[in-house]
Amino acid sequence: MPTANAALVDRENLRTGVDAALGRHVARLREEAERISPEAGALVDAVERMVAGGKRLRAAFCYWSWRAHGGTPGDGREQGVLRAGAALELFQAAALFHDDVMDDSSTRRGLPTAHRVFADEHAGSGRRGEPRRFGDGVAILLGDLALIASDEEMTRALAGLPVSVAQAAHSVFSSMRTEVTVGQYLDLVAQTMPWGTADDDERRAREVVRAKSARYSVEHPIVLGAALAGADDAAVAGCRAVGLPLGEAFQLRDDLLGVLGDPATTGKPAGDDLREGKRTVLVARALAHATAAGDDAAVALLQRGVGDPDLDAAGVAELTDLLVRTGAVADVEQIIEELWAQTLTQIEARDWPEPARGTLVELAHAAVRRTA
Repeated sequence: MPTANAALVDRENLRTGVDAALGRHVARLREEAERISPEAGALVDAVERMVAGGKRLRAAFCYWSWRAHGGTPGDGREQGVLRAGAALELFQAAALFHDDVMDDSSTRRGLPTAHRVFADEHAGSGRRGEPRRFGDGVAILLGDLALIASDEEMTRALAGLPVSVAQAAHSVFSSMRTEVTVGQYLDLVAQTMPWGTADDDERRAREVVRAKSARYSVEHPIVLGAALAGADDAAVAGCRAVGLPLGEAFQLRDDLLGVLGDPATTGKPAGDDLREGKRTVLVARALAHATAAGDDAAVALLQRGVGDPDLDAAGVAELTDLLVRTGAVADVEQIIEELWAQTLTQIEARDWPEPARGTLVELAHAAVRRTA
């Protein structure tokens, strides 16, 4: 979310409340881990660094959906909603720890990724064994710790709620975690597949977008907020109608930023998604256009360059130029605009009160128009 929009997640002390819940959880984790062994403090430090850097976007969608469905600031349920937001942030941290290992990413939010930090520490201390394997192993454990933490925080969030409300909210949270895991698997599978037909490549890319990111980034947090407010099935269905197109637009913007974004703003090196071989809608569209135009050289460049871990700055620039020149970037921008229009239409169909409606529109705009 652009810095100019950071105040959106400060409204009604949302960020303060979520950060306080995260701080309490990290403190409990530190006490427990260091009781087991003083050496475990490094694990907690890494978890703390990861959760400190989030935009709190998912927590904001959850909170303001709760407000849109009758939640009142300062009432007995507000702390539970803020804790649910903290649980979403902890789950995101778990996903990022694991995702960075699977993608072998070098930076996250402008800082070295956890597996690289621990690998470098291993190499610098003269320990036995392979530094990379050590770093990867620690990062996997960090993801597991954050996953456990997210479950614990959600359990606390639901304590004391009516059984039906707690069950509905827990069902949303469970489905989200399963779907993200399956989506990550589909992403890994996609990167191993040979290039197919244009329709197959884009279908697979859109499938990954929905399962791995769109629902977990936007749809499920909005639905979770409604569930915590005790919303009925019709209201929940309305949340899904808003959240899915917005979540897709959010991820498609992320795909564009992964290629065209300013590394100083995104916190990731330019071209990382290309080196990692991400089978995005952007790449699928470029390949489709190059194939349709009979541009064999462009097709060969895409198939050779996307997924090349040794791609240098010149190679990234060449591929980026091709993505623009084929019209793929313009296509994805158009898809984002269409999804944005669907989102606004669905929000207009909801009878959400102010200030929740206006804030959710602003959050949606920030998610789609962001530069990081």
